[in-house]
Amino acid sequence: MFKNTKAFSGFSVDDIAKAKQFYGETLGLDVSEDEEGMLILHIAGDRDTLVYSKPNHTPASCTLLNFPVDDIEAAVDELAARGVTFERYDGADERGIHRGQGGPPIAWFKDPAGNFLSVLVTD
Repeated sequence: MFKNTKAFSGFSVDDIAKAKQFYGETLGLDVSEDEEGMLILHIAGDRDTLVYSKPNHTPASCTLLNFPVDDIEAAVDELAARGVTFERYDGADERGIHRGQGGPPIAWFKDPAGNFLSVLVTD
């Protein structure tokens, strides 16, 4: 039934204007707005992601978007220079990068609505 359907993801935020600024300016994604005021994140790989306002928004407790990068140190440094704060969990280095714990090097951060995002190295 869904074999030829182009699925897409979506998630909520509590402030569309802050989300538009963060995803467009801070992260540098192509962002458009539809006629109903929802954001569309145009992400490489032709997989748009819908971002919508929800008055009783509760941040996701899992990672909503993972951004693969070739050089995690450079990505973390650039995002930090743009004002992004990385989560500091046990086992992370001073930048917030987690390594060698059964997964790829990864660093988590949050959008203004508290949703989790990451940069990670993939092979």
